[in-house]
Amino acid sequence: MMLFRRNWSAGFTLTFRRFSSVTRRGIEDEGDWSYSSEWWGQNSNIQAHTVLRATSGEGNGVVSVLAYPSSRPRAVYWPTTEKWLQQRYAEVCPDGEYSEKFRILGYQWRVLRFNDNTRQSTVKVMAISKASNAGSVYLMQQGHCLAVPYLKSMASTGLASLASCDYDLLNAVRGKKSMQVLCIGHGGGSLPLFLASTIKGAIVHIVEIDPLVISASIRAMGFPSFSVASGSDQHVLSIPDSLDEVLWKGIHERLFLYESDAEPFVLNSENLYDIVFIDAYDGDDIFPRKLWDPDSPFLEALSSRLHPEHGTVVVNLHSDVDIRAPDGSISSFFQPILPMGKYISGVCRAYKDVLLGNRNSVPKQGQGLGFAVSVPWVCNATLVVSRGFLMNGASLERDSVLSTLISKSLEIETHLSLHWPCFQYVKRDFVLID
Repeated sequence: MMLFRRNWSAGFTLTFRRFSSVTRRGIEDEGDWSYSSEWWGQNSNIQAHTVLRATSGEGNGVVSVLAYPSSRPRAVYWPTTEKWLQQRYAEVCPDGEYSEKFRILGYQWRVLRFNDNTRQSTVKVMAISKASNAGSVYLMQQGHCLAVPYLKSMASTGLASLASCDYDLLNAVRGKKSMQVLCIGHGGGSLPLFLASTIKGAIVHIVEIDPLVISASIRAMGFPSFSVASGSDQHVLSIPDSLDEVLWKGIHERLFLYESDAEPFVLNSENLYDIVFIDAYDGDDIFPRKLWDPDSPFLEALSSRLHPEHGTVVVNLHSDVDIRAPDGSISSFFQPILPMGKYISGVCRAYKDVLLGNRNSVPKQGQGLGFAVSVPWVCNATLVVSRGFLMNGASLERDSVLSTLISKSLEIETHLSLHWPCFQYVKRDFVLID
């Protein structure tokens, strides 16, 4: 979930040049912020239509999905994708009586909203039909496309931190090593799908409390339906259908989407996770206290489910309330990572103390660290707490930590073939959590 900076237009040109992957690489990032005007909903020339609307029973209010036309990829590239789909079908169904042909109907942005104002999630979908069933329409979410900046910030900082703990990320990317991932909060599913799509060894567990959000992501936002899982680490469907095999090429088999409250899920889990992503704001833009209270069963259980040597937790935070004191002043802690809510200091301290074991003892050098960065264009910040960072006893000074993270982020850009500048998200207003 994201909040938008009201004064984003001020200095936009300079900021855009710094972050735009098009300028930097010459390779188009379809999720670049320059395309946000297509789906933000403030352009009167771009008409949206509602494809899903219902009332949540889990505190998210009115849940809706709006569709907006996407200008990318251009139609000239569609035949290449259609040919790829036809080849995939021949691989999946070699004994088929006929060669299936696919037709791309177009690309759209799909925006998940709570209560008609909060943009909870934005994804890009490809709509296709089969020649054998011309009236059919199938949606495939584009896993490479992260449309909102805070997701790029979470992915960049989290993976750079994990790699800085001597975790063998390259072999996980290549599928030679498994990476156990937990995503708390699903939304449209763009972050877990991105991770499973770009890291072949990633086994991604996703926890979402609201069945309506799960349904919306599958029915209206093109998330793989085969991903829905039961409490026994098994998919509800025993066998994916042939079209899932064609579209997802095994990615859907590494996604496990659970309908559950995060607290009991973590309390009952027996899995050990390498990295955990938390983005769990509700329809009122509230980050539930039980997910950050240092005395809650959740944080203690999460600590036990995190890999002891390199476990990393990444949390999306945003400004849900005014952070100013009664006299109008702002704490020096908040200034590097404005704008954020008044609870941010408590959230940061709780995660760092509980996950690194510092609550009742003096932190030891090399025991791990916590840091936060701000996110461009939107009122979000990313908190990262990582075990094992600089376990060799090196100094945990800000500049040395940031230098290590930037170095690893540049490697990640190459390993994952990213079309956006990972290191820019890592270094933006970087501050260590004391």
